Amino acid sequence: MYSFGQLVKIPAVIMRGGTSKGLILRRCDLPQDSALRDQIILRMFGSPDSSQIDGLGGGTSLTSKLALIGPPSTPKAHIDYTFGQVSLEKNVIDYNVTCGNLLAAVGLYAAEEGYATLAEPITEVRIYNTNIDKIIVAEIPVEQGAIKYEGNFSIAGVPGLSSKIMLNFLDSGGTFTKKMLPSGNAIDTVQIKDGRRFEISVVDCVNTIVFVRAQDVGVKGTELQYPINSNAELLDTLEQIRVKGGILAGLIRPQESVRPTTHSLPKIVMVAQSTDYITLTNQAVQAEDIDILSRYISMGALHKAHAVGGAMALAAACQIPGTIPSLLTSSSGSAVRIGHPSGTMYAEAVVERKETDWHVIRAACGRTARRLMEGEAYIPVSVMAAHG
Repeated sequence: MYSFGQLVKIPAVIMRGGTSKGLILRRCDLPQDSALRDQIILRMFGSPDSSQIDGLGGGTSLTSKLALIGPPSTPKAHIDYTFGQVSLEKNVIDYNVTCGNLLAAVGLYAAEEGYATLAEPITEVRIYNTNIDKIIVAEIPVEQGAIKYEGNFSIAGVPGLSSKIMLNFLDSGGTFTKKMLPSGNAIDTVQIKDGRRFEISVVDCVNTIVFVRAQDVGVKGTELQYPINSNAELLDTLEQIRVKGGILAGLIRPQESVRPTTHSLPKIVMVAQSTDYITLTNQAVQAEDIDILSRYISMGALHKAHAVGGAMALAAACQIPGTIPSLLTSSSGSAVRIGHPSGTMYAEAVVERKETDWHVIRAACGRTARRLMEGEAYIPVSVMAAHG
């Protein structure tokens, strides 16, 4: 940190990773006191404020993301990564979740900053994700001794073409609950306040996800953001189902008062079989190009595309006999093509039975990333003084 009159300057990098965008901050540039550090970061983002007009955040959950990075704390990794979801509404940063999309940005950042030595044709950057105590390998394309930025790979929700960054989540089963099927069952039934009962599948792979059939909550699974986000009754039903699934998973205590913006795990996803013709935000696709439809709810609203962690859990669930996704998918192999509001997403998972649970051998997907800017963020000295 550097003083600039009544302002403090902190080095920062803004990067896009997948369909997310956030700040990359080095731990060494921030105070060691976590409370003061978080207040500085919140001020940097412009939170709490739904528009984040006085900060660097983008006013949505997808653009209010944080990557705290530093030298590796384990010899198996090149870099440490701590993810934080910076709240728009509250003076809080949630470190109890992770973001797979931003991992692509962290992998690229590590390669650019020399945390990993470049090697052709692929540099494997081993990222230690402190949130989940797991190592993820980001495969960064390298050509003629330099990072290859241009390519012919695209992802739905992001315009243009780039080189592909493959993310491989090692040993990702039971990330938060230590069990791939936290309840021990492929399908459970939960009852909400008005007496309605719903079948759900709770799967923990990269993120803990509660899967429910779209048709069971009164939708088709082809809806875009407005029909979902404007339907308060539907969102309330999904939130009640999510909480019940969280109780089964041991992530939420019975009678605990929770909200999606303050208690973000588990996530809830509506899934459906692909239909004959599906209109998406930016395109229309044929049913044969999609194996399963997915609608991912993040912080109480429909994700404009699809979270990587949710895709990994969905791909794994499709491989586990008896789960709701496995009953709906048209995929018969390890790869699954997911239809989401912005297009399609490719993911793959390989699982095997292990005693009373399942083990994930591989969970991977392709992403793109880009450094958008680097410089210094300005923070009022008063933020420091208030926590001095």
